[in-house]
Amino acid sequence: MSLKIYNTLTRKKEEFKTLQPGKVSMYVCGPTVYDKAHVGHAMSALVFDIVRRYLEYLGYEVHHVTNYTDVDDKIIQRAAVEGVEPLTVAERYIKEFDRHLHDLNILPASEYPRATEQIDNIVKSVAELVKKGYAYPKDGDVYYRVDKFPDYGKLSGRKLEDMEAGFRIEVDSRKEHPLDFALWKAAKTGEPSWPSPWGNGRPGWHIECSVMSQTCLGDQIDIHGGGNDLIFPHHENEIAQSEALTGKHFATYWMHNGMMQLSGAKMSKSVGNLVTIDSFLEKYEANVLRMMVLNSSYRGPLTFNEETIQHAQRALKRLRSALKPALPQENWQGGKDLKDRSKQVRELFRKTMDDDFNTAGTLGHIFDFVKDINQARDEGADQESLEAAQAVLKELTGVLGLKLDQEQAQAGEAGEFIDLLVEIRTRLREEKLWELSDLIRDKLEELDVILEDTPQGTTWQWK
Repeated sequence: MSLKIYNTLTRKKEEFKTLQPGKVSMYVCGPTVYDKAHVGHAMSALVFDIVRRYLEYLGYEVHHVTNYTDVDDKIIQRAAVEGVEPLTVAERYIKEFDRHLHDLNILPASEYPRATEQIDNIVKSVAELVKKGYAYPKDGDVYYRVDKFPDYGKLSGRKLEDMEAGFRIEVDSRKEHPLDFALWKAAKTGEPSWPSPWGNGRPGWHIECSVMSQTCLGDQIDIHGGGNDLIFPHHENEIAQSEALTGKHFATYWMHNGMMQLSGAKMSKSVGNLVTIDSFLEKYEANVLRMMVLNSSYRGPLTFNEETIQHAQRALKRLRSALKPALPQENWQGGKDLKDRSKQVRELFRKTMDDDFNTAGTLGHIFDFVKDINQARDEGADQESLEAAQAVLKELTGVLGLKLDQEQAQAGEAGEFIDLLVEIRTRLREEKLWELSDLIRDKLEELDVILEDTPQGTTWQWK
């Protein structure tokens, strides 16, 4: 079986074939940097990090581009409130988002273009669209003619005549068509602006991504990604601009993740129902948020509440339970079975992930493997056999971006101290000093350390 991806453009799963053998070009729309990022922003970044990691696991060389929109109405408004330059606001939140990506174990993109760094290319592209008749200037603004592009609406499945009939907001009389959108906006007092053939101004949101994608990846790309709230109008307009400019099919596969929901509503700054990434990471490890994403379909909505958080925490604990050391017995005969299961889980991992990155189904197979590892350990598996199976577990969960050793790494010298307490407790038990041994056990549990007493000895793990 080969990898199949659900394509928003065709509304079906399609076999993945790249423009260049062995290479993947992927553009993912990044954030507009005007405020603190929330876990909804993290969801999209995590989804496409998982996609990228799996493509690289399959052997592809992935050129991954994520942009920063650093000039926008919201940034300008925020700067006016703070009394600073808009680029000062943008730079602050770009640095903060970079930190979030690191904290969430998200692989750095190959490139992070910024809209303000592409002004010359944007002006050239807008001028080319005017020359070709796809755009027209008006009072310092430049608009795209949607009715000039015959395929307008093909991504969202909307027909231009239906959209026009349903157009309810006040129509700008300067536009030839109510759905024409701005490629270039004339400068306003106090706003950042750049020179152009139509006067000083700044780019529209949609043209920024078309130009950044073309500059970094060329006229055609394999995958274009983003949240499903971008399908219309942003990605629809990107297609119209890009294909009008180049005369070529823009992106082969359009991938869209679902939205993070809090209390049944999309998480957004405008609604105010958001949880910032910083506030989440103050309470939980980064693996918890990634596990929440992995436990669901990337294309569907993800409910954010205490129940889904606890479910993710339990899932992580279950995975880590398989990393405990062996308690070997001389008569254990299950080495071949555990080796066969290791081979089988790799095959199931590949088969399930090949089905449009079905991470929830993949986790099901991994949890079955965890059960096999723990059963082998309880039956007396030797350290070599157990470590070989555990290496496979770490390999596959690593492809998903999970760091199962994180707790032990964070423990530092505490691990050695816990080992010492376990040894002392063992001697207390040998001397039948039950009260003192129970005291050590209970105090460690208060510190989120769980002891497990077995015929072969006592082991510990984080709660």
